[in-house]
Amino acid sequence: MTGREYPDRPLVGVGVAVLRGSAVLLVRRARPPAQGAWSLPGGAQRLGETAEAAARRELLEETGLAVGALHLAGHVDSIHRDPDGRIRYHYTILDFCAAYAGGDASAGGDAAGVAWADPGQFDTYGLWEEVRRIVSSAQVRLGRSG
Repeated sequence: MTGREYPDRPLVGVGVAVLRGSAVLLVRRARPPAQGAWSLPGGAQRLGETAEAAARRELLEETGLAVGALHLAGHVDSIHRDPDGRIRYHYTILDFCAAYAGGDASAGGDAAGVAWADPGQFDTYGLWEEVRRIVSSAQVRLGRSG
């Protein structure tokens, strides 16, 4: 069995870019490897769980929201090394996108906070370039402008 820290193989993660108009739903990470950072809702896929089911579960756990149709927006390779150069975390993340379907988002699970952010606010949230790329892909996929 592979642990999250210093794994012997990459782990599969999922994320969801939920768009409400031009705004995207963000969560503040409560755990490493990106503790304190703003990102898309998501987490690790469980054994026996489809990627889409994992994305829906993580979205619900972290934000309390459910969405309709999910579309694959892209993937991210998230590799974090320790000071000695050893791989401390390695996730291959499948990011989905969906249109907001209603409800009030609230932080839960591994999320310390939630926020809706327009692209002009991305610098304020310190979004990683890969998150920005996925959001841009989601906007195209869902026919939205950013």
